[in-house]
Amino acid sequence: MTASVVVRRLAALSGASAVAAGAYGAHGFKNSDPDDYQRVLFETANKYHFYHSLALLGAAHSGKPAVAGALLIAGMGMFCGSLYHQALTGDPGLRKVAPMGGMAMIAGWLAIIL
Repeated sequence: MTASVVVRRLAALSGASAVAAGAYGAHGFKNSDPDDYQRVLFETANKYHFYHSLALLGAAHSGKPAVAGALLIAGMGMFCGSLYHQALTGDPGLRKVAPMGGMAMIAGWLAIIL
């Protein structure tokens, strides 16, 4: 199986999980204050999760799909994962990971150029 096929399949799984997480956020926070910080964190994580799932589709067709895909997936895990964690648990323990995830996502976008 080529790197392009693997990255494309990961993009599909990531997009599907972004939809599921978005549905949970829409219904799971229904009774909370709309200005609630945890809800804002969840919505931010979900938005970036979607954007970068789409970027994975592009990465699958780049010159170095394994590099671009790995950076985007690692970035989503660190950035979106830490925001999802804090939104769902209220524990800010992973917040220092988010900037590293953001840098990895930026690097992933740049790796699509390769």
